[in-house]
Amino acid sequence: MHIRDILAEYQTTFSFEFFPPKTSKASEALYASIAELEPFKPSFVSVTYGAGGSTRELTHDLVVRLKNETSLDPIPHLTCVCHQTGDIQEILERYAEAGISNILALGGDPPRNLTDYRREDDAFQHASDLVAFIQKFNESASHPEKRGFGIGVAGFPEGPPGTPNRVLEMDYLKAKVDAGADYICTQLFFDNHDFIDFRERCHLAGIKVPIIAGIMPITSSRGMKRMAELAAGARFPAKLLKAIQRCGDDEGAVRRVGIHYATEQCAQLIDERVEGIHFYTLNQSTATREIYANLGIKDSEVLKIV
Repeated sequence: MHIRDILAEYQTTFSFEFFPPKTSKASEALYASIAELEPFKPSFVSVTYGAGGSTRELTHDLVVRLKNETSLDPIPHLTCVCHQTGDIQEILERYAEAGISNILALGGDPPRNLTDYRREDDAFQHASDLVAFIQKFNESASHPEKRGFGIGVAGFPEGPPGTPNRVLEMDYLKAKVDAGADYICTQLFFDNHDFIDFRERCHLAGIKVPIIAGIMPITSSRGMKRMAELAAGARFPAKLLKAIQRCGDDEGAVRRVGIHYATEQCAQLIDERVEGIHFYTLNQSTATREIYANLGIKDSEVLKIV
C-alpha cells in the first residue's frame, strides 16, 4: 500500500524496523521475532540497507520474503553512498517488479573497510538527489496509472550529525520534501521535547508531510552505549541517566527502566497526536511487545481512523 494511504488510514501508525541477518542463526532469530510481532498488525515495517550497499542482496531478499510470506508491508531503505544511477535504477526496477510500494531514501554511511572511498564520486551527493531520482522513476514507469513508490526520508530531532548549523538543517530537510518525499521518519531520541520542537520547526519551514517518531527502548547498559555510538549526537536526558544510574549493576532493573521510559515516551507522543511511532527493534520482539502491553494496545488496528 502506498505510504500516503497508510498514513491516511491511521490516527497514529505503529511500525517496526528490521535489519537483514547475515547468518542462518541470526535469520532464525529474526523470523522468530517477526512471528511474534506480526499479530500486532503494524502499519508497515522497514528493512535497513548496509553501509555502502553492503547488504544489497540481503535487504532485497528479506523485503521480498516479507512481502510474499507474511502479512507485513515492507519498506526497504536505500542510500546514496557508493551508488551510481544504474545501480539505483536496477534496484528500483526489481522492487517495482516485486510489488513493493514504498522506499525510504537516505544519505547513508560509507563502509568502514573502504579506506579510499571518495564521496564526490557518488552519483547522488544528497538524499534529496535520490528522492528526485525516485520521483523521476515514478513518472517514467511503464504503468503510469500506478502511483509509483511512496518515498520516506530521515529527520533528526536533535540535529543531523553532518549539519551542525540548525538553520541549514531545515533547508536541507525541506529540499528532500520538495523533491518528492511523502513522509519523514526520525532518528531515535529520548526527549519528547526535542521531537515536538523539531515538528514545530518543520511546520515553520513549510514542511507539511507527516512526521513519524523513531523510538528505541534501552534494554541494557551496553545497549545504551551502543546507541550513543550508532546515533551520533543522541542526547540522554538527566532524568533517564539518573534512573539508569540507580540500577547499578542490575541489568534487569536497567531493562525495566528502559521499557518504562519508552512506554511513557510513546504515551505522551500519542497524546500529542504524533502521526506515527517507529520502533527500532534490533530484530528483537520482547521490548516492543511489552511496550504495546503497557500502552494497553492489542494491535495497531485500534489506531485506525474510523
